[in-house]
Amino acid sequence: MDYDVGEHEILSSRQVFDGHVVKVFIDEVRLPDGRTATWERVAHPGAVGMVPLTDSGEIMMVRQYRHAVRGVLLEIPAGKLDPGEEPFDCATRELAEEVGMKAGRMTELAQFYNSPGYSDERFFLFIAQDLEPTSGESEEDEFLQLVSVPIEGALDMIASGEIRDAKSIIGITLARSLLAGETGPFRGGAAI
Repeated sequence: MDYDVGEHEILSSRQVFDGHVVKVFIDEVRLPDGRTATWERVAHPGAVGMVPLTDSGEIMMVRQYRHAVRGVLLEIPAGKLDPGEEPFDCATRELAEEVGMKAGRMTELAQFYNSPGYSDERFFLFIAQDLEPTSGESEEDEFLQLVSVPIEGALDMIASGEIRDAKSIIGITLARSLLAGETGPFRGGAAI
């Protein structure tokens, strides 16, 4: 049989957890073939990430402990959107807080859903250039080590598995592609 894959009806939705970062819901959904399913859904306010690129072609990254994976990851700076905050404003704030820089030029690279199988987290990705020092303080529970990596070296670190964070892999790859003239900046529309 042929079904319209977009034809899903939410019959009920019940919040079962209200955390600092996420909310968790149990949804009862009618499927395109008429059956029902129970799905878990994580609601997230959205986030931004930046590829801060110095004039010498190095990416300013942060090494930090990530409790969910029980380890330290090397990542591009990133942060959660505050209620009502625009992604560009959040990127500007997080760049100052995490690496002490402001960008003379901030270009959107992409928008995407991190894990659409269970979460609505929409991620906004930027390249930050023409960097200048500025003041900013990281959050109380963030302990960050600043690391500068040449962009080509970052690609090697992705290939070797040293950089394993998805937003960083996407950001570094898209930034490198943009700088090489292989792609243009993100042109808007629906999140990819």
